[in-house]
Amino acid sequence: MFETNYNLTEEQQTLRQLARDIAVEKIKPVAAKYDEANEFPWPIVKILADAGLFGVFIDEQYGGTATNSGVLDLCIVTEELCRACGGISLALAATALGTFPIILYGNEAQKKKYLTQIASGKRLAAFGLTESDAGSDASGIKTTATKDGDYYIINGTKQWITNGGEAEIYSVITMSDKSRGARGATAFIIEKDTPGFSFGKKENKMGIRASATRELVFENCRVHKDQILGKEGLGFFVAMKTFDASRPGVASQAVGIAQGALDLAVEYSRTRKQFGKAICSFQGLQFMLADMATAVAASRYLTYEAARAADNKHPNVGAISAMAKLFASDTAMKVSTDAVQIFGGYGYMKEYPIEKFMRDAKITQIYEGTNQIQREVIALELIKESARGK
Repeated sequence: MFETNYNLTEEQQTLRQLARDIAVEKIKPVAAKYDEANEFPWPIVKILADAGLFGVFIDEQYGGTATNSGVLDLCIVTEELCRACGGISLALAATALGTFPIILYGNEAQKKKYLTQIASGKRLAAFGLTESDAGSDASGIKTTATKDGDYYIINGTKQWITNGGEAEIYSVITMSDKSRGARGATAFIIEKDTPGFSFGKKENKMGIRASATRELVFENCRVHKDQILGKEGLGFFVAMKTFDASRPGVASQAVGIAQGALDLAVEYSRTRKQFGKAICSFQGLQFMLADMATAVAASRYLTYEAARAADNKHPNVGAISAMAKLFASDTAMKVSTDAVQIFGGYGYMKEYPIEKFMRDAKITQIYEGTNQIQREVIALELIKESARGK
């Protein structure tokens, strides 16, 4: 709607069309089925893999297609998939989240082993940080990694992990030295079949129900030191830098959900008649649609700029990414709620697709840092810049 090329390259516009075609032809017809069944969409994963979409954020030398725009390319694809289903798209988006720590901090051997498998879509990835007492306060993690010669013994539980149980490659943040606080955290790559590593029940969620969410359970899980990402004590830094790269992806999920909801609302307003004419002829509803479209377009521009900042390693990428995630997810919630309102009573019924967009939108305000945390990140960066005299 009012579509421009957003300064995308010809290759990126082609990529956008490919993702859009898959969303319309393959995802949209089955979105309600997977949502209702709370089922992971493995057939769609294969379609995405065959199309090469798991490689858009991975360098060419490891089997991907990214050059210097991997985050932006991921956002382009994620947005289009989310226009059809915010849950199904997470098979790809959450894999990117679990892969970014390896891209950013993996050594050459780790990258060759894992990135090539992920780029082909043969193995999915996930990111393990959140715990029952460590959500927004990521420094409060209690999962421990105790050194034992060349190995570490990991014990603890991670909670609400997207792709949990379906992915085979996990980037996990542990506490290897509690006495050092956040500086005592260490990140590991842990494979699904590692002894002592298991999964909790699949969560029954309000939204994104086609996405699997489970606990990661570690009981004397023995992991070799070669599986450390970066070095011991760097885990908290790995997590924060991962979020700088991944939050534009959450923003793109939100933009896609908002755009999908807007598309449905406009279409419905043209066909629904009241008082003898289409409801889109009423000025009050026109104003709603105009505000919705403006907010979606603004979110898209900000999200793409945040993605470019991540790709170009902009010094303020953390704050820019936080702004994009904050603004786009708030927009997704507002737009999808307004879209339900436009549908009226029908919008509240599962026979119509719009209520799903509202349910899917909510999580974008919560995961990868609540929007209250994003506001703190942004404000603190403003204060720091002021103190530096900028």
